Amino acid sequence: MNAVTAMTDEAAIARIAATIDTEMQGLQAMRAALSNGLADSFLASMRAIEASGGAVVVTGMGKSGHIGRKIAATLASTGTHSHFVHPAEASHGDLGMIAPQDVVLALSWSGEAPELANIITYTRRFGIKLIAITSRPESALGRAADIGLFLPAAEEACPNGLAPTTSTTMQLVAGDALAVLLLERRAFSAHDFSRYHPGGKLGAQLLTAGQLMHKGDELPLVRQGTTLSQGIVEMTSKRFGIAAVVDENGHLTGVLTDGDLRRHFQKGFEDIAVEQAMGHHPQTVTADIMAAEVLARMNDARITCIFVVENQTPIGVLHIHDLLRAGVA
Repeated sequence: MNAVTAMTDEAAIARIAATIDTEMQGLQAMRAALSNGLADSFLASMRAIEASGGAVVVTGMGKSGHIGRKIAATLASTGTHSHFVHPAEASHGDLGMIAPQDVVLALSWSGEAPELANIITYTRRFGIKLIAITSRPESALGRAADIGLFLPAAEEACPNGLAPTTSTTMQLVAGDALAVLLLERRAFSAHDFSRYHPGGKLGAQLLTAGQLMHKGDELPLVRQGTTLSQGIVEMTSKRFGIAAVVDENGHLTGVLTDGDLRRHFQKGFEDIAVEQAMGHHPQTVTADIMAAEVLARMNDARITCIFVVENQTPIGVLHIHDLLRAGVA
């Protein structure tokens, strides 16, 4: 086992900065390559995937394989049907996971990974579109590919120049760029995104107002002409400290809040109609608004409750605690 090399904190921080700088230089070279043919390759890859009618089958060996798995996951979560096939397993039956209408996206920095040979041969034999992400156009993978995303040569951040570092960062960014391009081409929305991300904090933020709102008998509603005393009963029984005021058509005309009551009763305890004390410009959202946006609107307006409406009719109510319990914040 190698001895641990003594390193000051300053030297350690300098190494961290050097690693970041080296990988940034690789990305800058990749950015510059867009004007030297790489952009055309991205466009050709995009069109091939859109025209295929099948899945994007991602493959790669070693560190390129790990990056490939992430690219496949990103494509799948953003609306492009995709999965990863391990090149070694492909030689033992998993070639059957690649259909004629699929597109194979193969990653190899050198383009000479021997484990890719059978997948490359399979795509050539059955006319399956092959896209390569490699730094060497003259490699076995580069020569065989229908489309080459040929990344510029770059210095690895590893001081020995051996461990894949800059190269895997560049491969990952290439995959992300392709995934985002395909996402925007199909106008993949936040609502589409929510179907594939139901769990965790991200899933909570992608919930909609309609999924979290209180509705039916929980909805605090009073009609215009109702007295304040009756409005207080409705507000108290529904426990939101607010009531929606609606007209004879059920359309929202205002909201009655605890603050409105306090302001009115400072002038005396006259039991007037609710519309004489209500606020006339209530904040509302529709049921399809994402929970994260609802929270932002409530924070901006400095309110704790908001009504969900459909065609001017209240159909639900949200309290800020509902958003907090769901994990939105």
